[in-house]
Amino acid sequence: MTLSPDALLYGILDLGYVERERSVEVAEQLILGGVSLLQLRAKGHDPETLLNLAKELTTLCSKHHVPFIVNDHVQLAKDCGAPGLHLGQDDGSLDEARSILGQHVLVGRSTHSVAQAQAALAEGADYIGFGPLFPTPTKKGRPGIGLENIDIVEETVGYAIPVFCIGGIKPSNLAEVKAAGAKRVVIVSHLLKTADVAAETRNILKQLSL
Repeated sequence: MTLSPDALLYGILDLGYVERERSVEVAEQLILGGVSLLQLRAKGHDPETLLNLAKELTTLCSKHHVPFIVNDHVQLAKDCGAPGLHLGQDDGSLDEARSILGQHVLVGRSTHSVAQAQAALAEGADYIGFGPLFPTPTKKGRPGIGLENIDIVEETVGYAIPVFCIGGIKPSNLAEVKAAGAKRVVIVSHLLKTADVAAETRNILKQLSL
């Protein structure tokens, strides 16, 4: 599986911000708003308790032709039939994940520096997350890496695979992020905490497309 060149906005359903009871509803609102990928992030949750939700999200995303990505948990991705997996720097190799899930699965990698971004490309990542650009409660204790290396990563990695900038991005700083060279972004807390998720997702996409 490959990502469309038109993939601009990566949505994350983070159970740190969304109650389990509302998670499928919120996921559908992100999709209807126009996200190009949807990830389930559930830090601190036992993967075994997430299987039914992951299956529902796999079905929902398939219906809307949006790749569903499981964060961290290779076995959960396999068990629910997700077409994608996202790995942090310390979550094992892409080759190991693909040996379990199959070569067709979309696999992304979190990166926090130019060197890590270039290493992820060399390792065979299908896309990368680059950040956090700004300090964010989603990544507590991790300082923002700033905007100065976005253009370098776009030039040395973005020519081959999509680069999604992440971390503390919101409407008030999106223009600044774009001016630094970003083409694609991940927005988590701002979208999940807004009153109308679908409408705000569409607003973000309009800003990205300007």
